[in-house]
Amino acid sequence: MAQSNTSILSEILAPEERAIESVVGRYQRVAGAVARFARSLTGREDLRVVLGAGSKSSDNEIVIDPGLFQSAYGRRAPVTPEETALASALHEVVHLVSTDLEERRPLPIEWLPKDAEPPGDQELMLLEALDQAGGLPAEALFFALEDARQELQGLIVYPGARSVLADLYRAAIPEAAANTGALSQFALAAFLLTGGYIEREILEKRLDSRAAGALSDATPFIEAAAAATDPWDVAGLALQLLVVARMHNLVASASAQESVQHKKLREEAEQEAIAEGVDRIRLHSPIVQDSESYDETRKASEARAAETGRQAEAEVGANEGTDQILRVSQSPTIYLPSGQGGKLLVARIPTSFRTFAPEGRAAIRQASKKWKVDSRHIAGELHPLFIANQRRGLRSGYDAGDLSPHAALLLGAGLYERMFERRASSTRRSYAVSVLVDASASMLQPRRLAGPSDRQPWGLAAAILGAWTLAAMCDQLQVSFEVSLFNRSFAAQIDDNEWSYGKRKNSATAELRQSQGSAADRLTSTVNHYLLSTFDEPWRRCQDVMAGLFWAAASPAEATKAARREARQTPPVSMFEKAANVDEFNITYAAQRLAASRAEVRVLVVLADGMTRGSVDSLAGAVEVVEQSGTTVLGIGIGDDTVEATYGRSKVVARPDELTEAMVDGVRMSLRRGLAMFGHDTWWMRSGRDRQNQSWTRKTKETRNA
Repeated sequence: MAQSNTSILSEILAPEERAIESVVGRYQRVAGAVARFARSLTGREDLRVVLGAGSKSSDNEIVIDPGLFQSAYGRRAPVTPEETALASALHEVVHLVSTDLEERRPLPIEWLPKDAEPPGDQELMLLEALDQAGGLPAEALFFALEDARQELQGLIVYPGARSVLADLYRAAIPEAAANTGALSQFALAAFLLTGGYIEREILEKRLDSRAAGALSDATPFIEAAAAATDPWDVAGLALQLLVVARMHNLVASASAQESVQHKKLREEAEQEAIAEGVDRIRLHSPIVQDSESYDETRKASEARAAETGRQAEAEVGANEGTDQILRVSQSPTIYLPSGQGGKLLVARIPTSFRTFAPEGRAAIRQASKKWKVDSRHIAGELHPLFIANQRRGLRSGYDAGDLSPHAALLLGAGLYERMFERRASSTRRSYAVSVLVDASASMLQPRRLAGPSDRQPWGLAAAILGAWTLAAMCDQLQVSFEVSLFNRSFAAQIDDNEWSYGKRKNSATAELRQSQGSAADRLTSTVNHYLLSTFDEPWRRCQDVMAGLFWAAASPAEATKAARREARQTPPVSMFEKAANVDEFNITYAAQRLAASRAEVRVLVVLADGMTRGSVDSLAGAVEVVEQSGTTVLGIGIGDDTVEATYGRSKVVARPDELTEAMVDGVRMSLRRGLAMFGHDTWWMRSGRDRQNQSWTRKTKETRNA
């Protein structure tokens, strides 16, 4: 019975835990140990281990196919996922490092029948010689023995990994023995005994009587294969096992009347039977699977060796598809109050948007004038209050020179050291504002302005202008500020331009469709969270990027034309795809970043033009939990009133000036509330407070449900 800390992987692991990104994520946690093992095995300190679409091995690099790990998670065995991750990775490294069958030698005379003509002096590679001496069945037995021998000798310093392999193999024996013939059972027994994974007495009880009888005669050759150090010796022992199998009628003897075609068909059937038994047991490794897979791996390795060096081990894959899997596997998993979890790919907005900065600054000035937005004095009456808040944050004492009102009495009493007051703790209150903007393609669609014929793409542009205005206000008030965009599409990287983004997207999509099938859409159309301006940097450092983004949003047709003309010099404007956003994951992550800022007053502003394509209940629950944590959440719907169903504080706008006004007024009201929470309800809270609270009132659960 399995221990309580182990799992029957194929039965216990949820489907999402067996997804390729989860599997690769576990491998990433042991990648360092795998790289060190590979270096010690080869004696090369410069050896790198990376992930790629196919397994390869060159002098300075080992490429492992992550699909091999995924297949290991489909096994039924009492082992943990972490154990499987490490064992399957070490297993593949051993085979890639140890398998080299290229040495040429003359065909050994002892491999041939006694009545055969002596071989010539021609030198052959091992598989060529084996094919001449024993055909396809001998080749299949050789790969079974060599696979097990390499595992036995290569993992001798990792007994823990060998024990995991033993659990995986032993768990597969009952089904393999029950669904295969005598020849298949004989081959799988040779594999298990060569690797030392089970005792012969235990194994014989599960085998067909003919396979068990042949195993008795084959034991000396199996023991010799386990101790061999030369693959040519292992090939000779495979031929001996084939003789034993023939003696026990597991394989047929060639007759003089047998035609060439019949011989070929017979050997192919025997090869398939031998491989079937072993493949039901062992972990798949292409380089020791068969001669065809061996040749493909070697050719790929030679081509890989000609390429230039790449990043450190396990950080970047050998192609765009694997790179994308790695990005997804390394992205944070966000858990909602409902218990649902999902990957959120977090990245910085591409800095190439600076290319549009001159046009963007001019467009911002024009839009500010047109939409009556003045960012210079937007802080208004809050400015002196927040300056006072900053001053309250200074510790007073000897260094500040705050003279105590009782200084005369203290001086008369000789208590000079008490002439200056010192406050016990800082009274400064900290504030943080985060703006989260929907960046799907629908935000770039033309919307009505003055009349039915007056339509302009103002949604994302007005949101960016509002963020720009809020950034200026928070800068004046010395309030921490962050702007993020969210969408669902192929994720851009910080150094992307239109050309590199399109190239990566097309390559990754094609490769993942070939290797991952239906999972390709999930891996390429990710839920993305782009950081535009972060809490830990001055927002002015991001002004050029924000200005360029504004122009791309305000003039999407012109930006697209520019990207087509000079794709290598323009930002990736095609990153804004029309896709189904899952707002609740982005809101939860933005709230986590706000909480990490350790600000006492936190405000999260969310702008979207439609409802989440996740779950309305999950979104409402996420917003409610964020509010309960002490963060004020303001939901603004752009031409869409569905925000009222999920946000306690919501507002619907239909014009760009309304959007900016709603953002600024909502944040200012929340900051005023933050000051009042500490008991300072003074003149500035009375002026216009009732009107603001009516505009941004919290809706009750009953209203939301209704």
